[in-house]
Amino acid sequence: MESYGDRHHDPGRAHAAFAAVLTRALARGRTVVIPAFAIDRTEVVLHELAALRQDGVLPRSVPVYVASPMALVALDVYREALRARSPEIRPEILDHGETAISPDPFLPARTVQESIDLNSTPGPAVIVSSAGIAAGGRVLHHLHRLLPNPRNAVVIVGFAAAGIRARDLVDGAHTLKMFGEYVPVRAEVADLPHFSAHADTDRIMDSLRGSPAPRTTYLVHGEESSSEALRDRINRELGWTAVVPKPGEAVLVR
Repeated sequence: MESYGDRHHDPGRAHAAFAAVLTRALARGRTVVIPAFAIDRTEVVLHELAALRQDGVLPRSVPVYVASPMALVALDVYREALRARSPEIRPEILDHGETAISPDPFLPARTVQESIDLNSTPGPAVIVSSAGIAAGGRVLHHLHRLLPNPRNAVVIVGFAAAGIRARDLVDGAHTLKMFGEYVPVRAEVADLPHFSAHADTDRIMDSLRGSPAPRTTYLVHGEESSSEALRDRINRELGWTAVVPKPGEAVLVR
């Protein structure tokens, strides 16, 4: 997955940037909306919010809402794994138990009506909702309401590919088309790709170094610039033949 074939993730920088944007928006007394994938990304975001709650950056007076039925079901699975002390969960997460992904007060919005009711939430508040790329789902309703107000904030916490709403926000779009109309983008937009589940260039290279050399390595996921950067690094450091196929190109794999 060469989405970040030309980038390095810095967890410490991501933590500080996340804390900064939350602090700014909450100081304005408004709402932070975080588009997040229902599986895996929501849990990562909640873990980060729980840590900020523990550090005092996120006051207990500020509620955290999750408006995604699928994410809430996935959270139940994670909680059960924490209670069972699953060996698949990192020890530092297990040590905190369920509080690791529960930034209390934590309020689920399971039904459509509960999600609609968030429209009357004046803030400050944090809303985590799917889909992460803002292509659909309940998050669109929250963006539709919150984007026009410059006191609100939107945090993009993963890779935003070209052609989707999340990328438009990252690129500084002044309007966003939703529900048949153009919505002005006046809210603060923060891009934090360090939260992405995609490996960065160093992790990709570490993984490849542990593998036998193939006849050819095809890079088929990611934007052209990042794929080409990773191709050059593979050629240079591993001596492998790496190729970025052209759109529509057919390759016979034996």
